[in-house]
Parts: sequence; C-alpha cells; structure tokens
Amino acid sequence: MPATNTTARYGFVAKTFHWLTALGILTVIPLGIIANDLPYDTAQQLAEKAWLFSLHKTVGVTLFFVAFARILWAIQQPKPAPLHPNRRGETLLAEIVHWLLYGSLVLVPLSGWVHHAATEGFAPIWWPFGQNLPLVPENLSLSETAAGLHVVFERVLIVSLILHIAGAIKHAVIDKDDTLARMLPGRRVGVPPTPYTKHKILPPVLAGAVWAAAISAGSVLGVYQKSIAIAAEAPALQQVESDWAVTDGTLGITVQQMGSTVSGSFAEWTADITFDETVGSGVAGSVDVKIAIPSLTLGSVTQQAMGPDYFASAEFPTARFTAELLVSETGYLAEGVLTLRGIEHPVSLPFDLAFDGATARVQGATEVDRRTYEIGTGMTDDGQLGFAVSVTVDLTAVRGGDATN
Repeated sequence: MPATNTTARYGFVAKTFHWLTALGILTVIPLGIIANDLPYDTAQQLAEKAWLFSLHKTVGVTLFFVAFARILWAIQQPKPAPLHPNRRGETLLAEIVHWLLYGSLVLVPLSGWVHHAATEGFAPIWWPFGQNLPLVPENLSLSETAAGLHVVFERVLIVSLILHIAGAIKHAVIDKDDTLARMLPGRRVGVPPTPYTKHKILPPVLAGAVWAAAISAGSVLGVYQKSIAIAAEAPALQQVESDWAVTDGTLGITVQQMGSTVSGSFAEWTADITFDETVGSGVAGSVDVKIAIPSLTLGSVTQQAMGPDYFASAEFPTARFTAELLVSETGYLAEGVLTLRGIEHPVSLPFDLAFDGATARVQGATEVDRRTYEIGTGMTDDGQLGFAVSVTVDLTAVRGGDATN
C-alpha cells in the first residue's frame, strides 16, 4: 500500500495516524472520567486516583504529539475527494467536523498540560515527558482557567467525534459507499474523483465560531474560576492580648508530593507573644500560637489535605504551638510542643530576630514528620508524599495591642 494519499484514496501513513488517534481518544477520555469520579477520602483511594490521572495525562500528552504529527502530515498531502460532492451541505458539515477534530486534538491535551504545569500538587506525567511548560508559571488562577478550557475543548471534541462516527456509519449503512472503506487498513479502494469546488475558508471560520461559542458558554457557566472548597469552615479565633502584636506575617508549610514541591500557608492564626529583648541568655519569653487548620491553602490538594486521613479538619479544626523563647550564643530558639490532630509532640524552631525600634521581624523554619501526627498514614512511600514537612514563619510584630492574624 502506498504511503502517500491521492485524490482517490488514503495512504497507509494517514490510516495509521487515524487509527492511532482513535485508539488514543477512546483510551484517554474514559480514563479521565473514571479518575475524576473516583473518591479520595483515604490515602489508598488518593493513590489510586493519582495513578489513573497520571496514566490519563501521559496518554493525553502522547496523543497531542501524535495528533500534531498527523496534522503536519495531512496539510502536505492531497485529501481524497468526497464521493458525493453534489451534497454540498453534507460536504461542508464534514469539513467543519474535521477542522473541529483536528483543532480539538491539539487544544484538549495542550490545555490539560498547561493546567498540570500551572498546578502545585499533582499526579505526575510519566517519563519521558516533563512536568513543566515554557512560560507557564505555577499559578492557581491560571491552572483553574486551563482546567476549565480543558473541559470545554473536551466537550467540543466529544460532540465532533460523535458527528464523525455518525457520518461514517451513514456512509456505510445508508449510502453503502466506500467513504469508510477508504480509511480501513488493508483496503484498496480507488474511486476516480468527481470534480468539485473545495471549501477553503468557510469550514475553519465556522469551526472557529464553534470554539468561540463553547468558550463563551464556559465563561457563562463559570467553569474557568472555581475556588477550591475546604472540608470544614475555619473556626473563628478570638483576639488575644499580647505584649507583641503581629501586624503582618506568614505561617507556611511545604511538602514534597510525587516529585513536586507543594507550598501553602494558613490564613488565620493568632500569636500571644511575650519577649524581653534585654535578656542575653536563657528564657526570654514565650509564645502561644493557635492555628485555624481549614484556613490552609495548599495548591490543588487543599481539599484532600483537609480530609480525615490527613489534617482531619472537621474533627480537629485547630492546632496549637506553645513554646519558651530561648536566647543563646548561637541564636534564638522556640522550644515547645505542637498539638496537631489531638497529638502532642516536642518541636524546636530556630529563628532570626531583628529589631527596628518597637518593631520586631521574626523569620524561622523547622521540619516535622507528618507520620508523628498520623497524617497520611496510608501514604507509606516517601516518594508519593514526603515524610518531612517544612514549616516556615515570617512575621512582623510591634509592642502591645491585639494579635490576630
């Protein structure tokens, strides 16, 4: 069988691309639906969901390159003429559907890849593909927009695919012609083409109008900016009287998930601080920090992090760190106890301290082992979810007043 097309038949290269693409579509769409519908209430369920999403993404990116190669081949090959060129409406519709299919085969996986690259916390794309894309930063708003576009383009692809299959069935069952046979492997179908006037501009223009309408519908339905829900409402923290009032600050955590660094911070926490900067050695003060766990934002895994196998925010909505503030020749140290998920464990947090009149700047960091607090006990592989969680503190405080962050 010849490799190239003629105006009467398809070559084996075009046929191979066609059926590889069909196989990819019929694999990647069900994978995405199944993975999206799976629960993730437990660590085991989350691991299974992540594995299926990784498979879905890897097949999708592979399909992107197959489709791109197919398009490059198609634009330099003659396209077999329609067998019924006198049916101008039907021929125009077929050309529009082909444009929608070609475009969707690029836009669907590309938007999914952008969503992946812009997301903190994800099921990784497997080798040999990378996790990032040039000019695509990790950004929650961008990832949500790309995710919405991915859904919209997928719907266009599905509708186009249904129309394409319906057309092939019509030709085979009703018209009983060789339109479908020309794309079947091993079939030698040669039909002298009947002269016809090919639509050059109208089909891509109308296909573009369909995409524009679909994108607009997605905007009306609000699919591009979906804020991430949390498992429980953050508890209201009462203001505290403190010798030092926090005026600005960040309490953050960082964890490694499936090879990716995922960082987040708590929006609501209070700190009751006493500190005597004239003390040169020993105990110089104390700190009592209360944290609203559901106020955590942790990339795309925020909702999962609130679940019963992780922070269990519905049952344990607050955490607490109480410590003495120690001064030594080597620096400052908050030596105390962190209570999380009802579990108490000693924690030491070294920090730097700088004064500017009545204002103090505190910067510190430490690591805790999530297993100590029975977080993600089902995730026993450090490569899936890192055991070490980095905790960082960066705050500015002034003497006196209420201290609610």
